[in-house]
Amino acid sequence: MSYSPLQVERYKYDPKLPEVLKGDIQKIGINPKGSTTSESNKKELSELFPRTYGAPFIETITLNEGIKPASINIGVVLSGGQAPGGHNVISGLFDAMKKANPDSKLLGFLRGPSGILENKVLELNADIIDQYRNTGGFDIIGSGRTKLETTAQFDICEDVCKLRDISALVIVGGDDSNTNGAVLAEYFKQKNSEISVIGVPKTIDGDLKNEFIEVSFGFDTATKTYSELIGNIEKDANSAKKYWHFIKLMGRSASHICLECALQTQPNIALISEEIENKHKSLTEIVIDMVNVIVKRSELGSDFGIVLIPEGLIEFIPEMKQLISELNTLLADHEDHFGTLHTFEDQSRWINRELSRDSSYVFSTLPNNIQRQLLMDRDPHGNVQVSRIETEKLLIQMVSSRLDELKSEGKYKGTFSSQDHFFGYEGRCAFPSNFDADYCYSLGYNAFILASSKLTGYISSIRNLAKPVKEWTAGGVPVTMMMTMEQRHGKMKPVIKKAMVDLQDKPFTEFASKRDIWALKSSYLFPGAIQYFGPSEVCDTASITLGLEGK
Repeated sequence: MSYSPLQVERYKYDPKLPEVLKGDIQKIGINPKGSTTSESNKKELSELFPRTYGAPFIETITLNEGIKPASINIGVVLSGGQAPGGHNVISGLFDAMKKANPDSKLLGFLRGPSGILENKVLELNADIIDQYRNTGGFDIIGSGRTKLETTAQFDICEDVCKLRDISALVIVGGDDSNTNGAVLAEYFKQKNSEISVIGVPKTIDGDLKNEFIEVSFGFDTATKTYSELIGNIEKDANSAKKYWHFIKLMGRSASHICLECALQTQPNIALISEEIENKHKSLTEIVIDMVNVIVKRSELGSDFGIVLIPEGLIEFIPEMKQLISELNTLLADHEDHFGTLHTFEDQSRWINRELSRDSSYVFSTLPNNIQRQLLMDRDPHGNVQVSRIETEKLLIQMVSSRLDELKSEGKYKGTFSSQDHFFGYEGRCAFPSNFDADYCYSLGYNAFILASSKLTGYISSIRNLAKPVKEWTAGGVPVTMMMTMEQRHGKMKPVIKKAMVDLQDKPFTEFASKRDIWALKSSYLFPGAIQYFGPSEVCDTASITLGLEGK
């Protein structure tokens, strides 16, 4: 097999560990610190998780004496979408296991949670692990979106783990995957099974975070990758001086990616979904705001610019949110009937009859292509797949129409030409930044400490991330303390609460204090490609968001 020069060099990279994880692994232990509770729905969650709710927060510490652990088998599964650094989670887990006891085995379940249900396993040895250190992707064992949520599935998981003599299962995933892991941990406890379940926080969206999970892995690399591309486009726009670039950025619900990329590149316009929802801005108002910037820049001689748009924007616009909610309910309640409508014309006629008057009006005013995208197949939760809705094209069409009106009224004399982009998959499997390489390796290494301590229902936590790696701290957070109750498919279910952009927090206030200047001036920043070699302030720094939050 041949490797690129960068691959060869990245294989040699030795991820840094926090001081608490660097010593003799047989002297690394845990310190339970009081009981925990969820922020909301305490009664419901304590009843759903009677055996794991209220578990203590865990601090990873150095012990005075060490005990050589017995050999154990640990299963690992990659769940959900890819995020840079997943291979280093597995590498850290593997190295910790082997240092503790060389006879321990790491078993990777293939293609996500379905690998557990189908008992498809690959034993991960040093030869395999070494081919994936510090590289992007989840291809070492593959990932999948199968959900572990039924009693029958839990029984299969238990049977497979017993068959493979697995004493701990490490689930690398996002909020849904770690929620399912917590439910599985509770079920094992109920069955008096001693199989531990430990989670690792993964999602490039950045919405799996709280006081104890400062950032999910992959966010740093993905935003730096997107910011490089945005910076390249800014340079092109400032050179050609004839295009407005509308760039949609991945991020299913929260706008963390869009906000971080704005801080890194200083575009003319960056829409933040949470602010739009907070101010109850309509689609028309959003368009008017954008048009005002475009007209003012044109008057200054700049008929070009950069617009950043979060993927989930459309669900935060009041009238669109209501429309989507009604559509989700209609298509769920009348799935069989809707399936009999074979043409878009028949579908749209039926939809308009069933929608409320306001939503029917909104639907009928949307461009045909957006209407079609709203009626596509739903996601696993029964909701519209917002990533397939071309919000950037919708905004371009509406902005262009409004500018044509202003031109006919003599209020706009410029020219408007546009380009649309969607940056999503480009960032999910990039070579992890040094930050993500170190962070993920530490998460995996620490996950072994939690698992070998026979904890269950916990998520691996590495904190103090705005500081140098040696100052990072490690521990474990009970997943139940991160939960709330939400309606899914008509039923209230426990879920990890998504962290949205906080409009009072420093990352947003920093952005808000400067965006008016960026709107009219071409104040573009050009981050360039991720650097892996060179000064620490270039290669090892975390995201701007994390730095501002750390202050």
